[in-house]
Amino acid sequence: MRVRVTAVSALFLGVLIAILVGGAAQAGGVRAASGNPADLTEAAAPKCPREKIASKDDVIQIVGQLSDTRTDPCTPVSGVKISVEDAENGEVIGEATTGEDGTFVVPLPGAAIDNLGRTVTVKIDEGSLPKGSVLTDPSDVENTKRIVIEGNISFTFPIGPDPSPPTPVWQRVIQLLVTGLIFSSMLALGALGLSMIFGTTGLTNFAHGELVTFGALVAFAFDAGVGLPVLVAGVLAVVVSGAFGYAQDAALWRPLRRRGTGLIAMMIVTIGLSIFLRSLYQYFAGSDNHNYSQYATVEPFSVGPVDVTPKELLVTLLAVVVLVAVTQALQRTRMGKATRAVADNPALASASGINVERVISVVWIGGTALAGLSGFLLGMTQGFDFQLGFKILLLIFAAVILGGLGTIWGAIVGSVVVGVFIELSTLVIPSELKFAGALAVLIVVMLFRPQGMLGRAERVG
Repeated sequence: MRVRVTAVSALFLGVLIAILVGGAAQAGGVRAASGNPADLTEAAAPKCPREKIASKDDVIQIVGQLSDTRTDPCTPVSGVKISVEDAENGEVIGEATTGEDGTFVVPLPGAAIDNLGRTVTVKIDEGSLPKGSVLTDPSDVENTKRIVIEGNISFTFPIGPDPSPPTPVWQRVIQLLVTGLIFSSMLALGALGLSMIFGTTGLTNFAHGELVTFGALVAFAFDAGVGLPVLVAGVLAVVVSGAFGYAQDAALWRPLRRRGTGLIAMMIVTIGLSIFLRSLYQYFAGSDNHNYSQYATVEPFSVGPVDVTPKELLVTLLAVVVLVAVTQALQRTRMGKATRAVADNPALASASGINVERVISVVWIGGTALAGLSGFLLGMTQGFDFQLGFKILLLIFAAVILGGLGTIWGAIVGSVVVGVFIELSTLVIPSELKFAGALAVLIVVMLFRPQGMLGRAERVG
């Protein structure tokens, strides 16, 4: 067993060193490639020949030349429609189409003296641009100028390659899949904690989201208030979260259990506790979004078609290591076996000599510590506010129910399915509705397989 643990530790350290070395190399490559920005700009700018357009006596002309900067030297752009409007009333006072040399000329009606002081708007028909080219600045689709001199009034419309071409669908799928797995790892921490508490006590804890927020806020207090490094603040936040879980069970849930309070009544208590804690968080932390003092902005690097940051990799690895450690502890250690015995049959576990209340206290400590770690890692990757846990509470419930209530691996598998699904769903629905898609899947599962993917069917009544 010691050899296996040592091998896993060595592998984990090797991955961390590889990430750090790769990140440094990537940053060095970027710096080396960047060089002097002015030199790059000068080297990259294509040469665009300009045609001189003759002016006419006593006539003001709107002139310009369109060139495609995708080639070097630039290629004249012909066949593009240009219109000139009076800026005051919107009346079209002239139109033209660029010629073979890319130039256009629109003489304004009337004498030059009559047009002085006039404001005109020149518009370009984007639909007539060559395929694959766009205005490099979309706001340049129309330009407005006030005429203050006689002669030619020049307008420019920079044309070049599309700065943001559509990403191929297969590349978006891979990127969203990786993003979903990263989010799933953090969601699984909160879901596993909720599943452990439900499995041993039968309590449906609607205040579990506030336990997630608690971890993020405590870490922020140690970071911004005390000035500790973020990683140290995160470790302390997990410890304080575990202590908060123990105190919560000792002061509230254990007395209610001893009084024989029903699970429905206790569930309602969790709703009230959720509202109370959320209001308390808002009072002390405010409604603003918060970020930790370190690792707030980290440059991503590319792995094939996927962009990922070292912070996301480390957060995911840490979450996976913790999940594996907890599941192995539940399956192999004496306390883990006692926990599963209590979850299966509390009365029989008590009759066999297991201290049920002690097991439940340990589960509360572990469950809230996992929730606190989830909140800290979520705050590391996306920032947080006082509603961090409340926003993902239904996703946590969806993951637990989808995987199977009270099952160890069910919460993790359900989290992976939910996390990946909500990200991939943005391919077909707006990102604002992605959480609704996960809840729709939950409804379908409840209708056709209420015990969840890894749960076992039980007879009721």
